[in-house]
Amino acid sequence: MTEAGHRLTTGAAIAPALIVCAAAPAFFVLQVPWIGWALIALGVGAAWWLERGRVTASAPSLTRDLSLIALGMLIVSAIPLAAELDDLAMLRFTLALGGAVAVPYLVSRFLYKDRGISFPWRAHRRWGRLQWGWLVAVLVLGWLILPFYFITSGVYQNWPVVDTPELIARLFVGVGAVGIWDELFFICTVFALLRRHLPDGVANALQAIVFVSFLWELGYRAWGPVLTIPFALLQGFIFLRTHSLAYVVTVHLLFDAVVFGVLVHAHNPGLLPIFLV
Repeated sequence: MTEAGHRLTTGAAIAPALIVCAAAPAFFVLQVPWIGWALIALGVGAAWWLERGRVTASAPSLTRDLSLIALGMLIVSAIPLAAELDDLAMLRFTLALGGAVAVPYLVSRFLYKDRGISFPWRAHRRWGRLQWGWLVAVLVLGWLILPFYFITSGVYQNWPVVDTPELIARLFVGVGAVGIWDELFFICTVFALLRRHLPDGVANALQAIVFVSFLWELGYRAWGPVLTIPFALLQGFIFLRTHSLAYVVTVHLLFDAVVFGVLVHAHNPGLLPIFLV
């Protein structure tokens, strides 16, 4: 850490960050909002107490950064996350998820006069064989694992029946849009802000708590965390290696393309006879 005279040590920063991130399971898994509100107040308040008199105007502030993460979670938690495909539900998702990215970004940039949140679309280097190979692996692993998970656990029923071309098209748009949002919020907002104060591994683990909790309410239940925890951690790790939002979005969209196919297959057996289950 630079500016050690003004910044909290890693050990001191972990507790407030963990408390704030723990609000995500309260909101999205337990679905008890008051616990989430209390954890956010406690975590941000603890950061403020620990930082008082330490942070200069130019130094990253844990209090401000945790408040941005909390703000995004509060906006998302204001709506039910059950997957629905009617016009009102899609508008609700658009406003809440869009606001959870846009509002923290605008507050950071124009109120805090900070640039802790950014969206680095492309790195200044081409994807190598490893990157292209992982894209292929995502498709293969998704094809092997996701049908077994969704169908044998019954969690595909957490998504609405899609039995018309219009509903299938809406599902395609919805799955892809949420996948892109995941990377904008969990990686470019939550992970990026936590990395300013914590080692990369710790920051990645904390963003995974928020990521996986959101996916739980969205529908990835039963033994879903066995899949979503490694996925969330890998997305953070990949972003560290590539510094490319374009690449992590591509990975996520390929994964979600398989999810889309499995959901259509599960609700319409025989329509997409490309899966083993």
